[in-house]
Amino acid sequence: MIRVKITGDPELIPSFATPGSAGADIKAAEDGEIRPGEFRLVKTGVRMEIPDGYEAQVRPRSGLALKHGVTMLNSPGTIDSDYRGEIGAIMINHGAETFKYKRGERIGQIVFAKVEKCVFEVCETLSVTERGSGGFGHTGV
Repeated sequence: MIRVKITGDPELIPSFATPGSAGADIKAAEDGEIRPGEFRLVKTGVRMEIPDGYEAQVRPRSGLALKHGVTMLNSPGTIDSDYRGEIGAIMINHGAETFKYKRGERIGQIVFAKVEKCVFEVCETLSVTERGSGGFGHTGV
């Protein structure tokens, strides 16, 4: 269970569109617009209490990307379990037209994931692998 505090209307509570949805839809808390090439923090009017050992990931909606060229920067955006502020979505318009959104409109989705804490140990050497230190396209993909 995720405890949620809403600033304003209960319609802003995140909700799953279908029983099989992995992400709960998050909605805009206000009307606004994003011009082509512009990015903006869109408030959701939602604060939540994420259980210790979990994170919430804010992700874009594929329909907004396909229809309007609108997606999210810093995606997925991580919300830590000790954060209690309002959730926002950093949206960007890659489309050719100004994107207008209304209060209550679905702007993204939120997915919850278990996180593992690890202990970092300083060492002199690391194990050898076939890949080694090759990165950023090193495998040809």
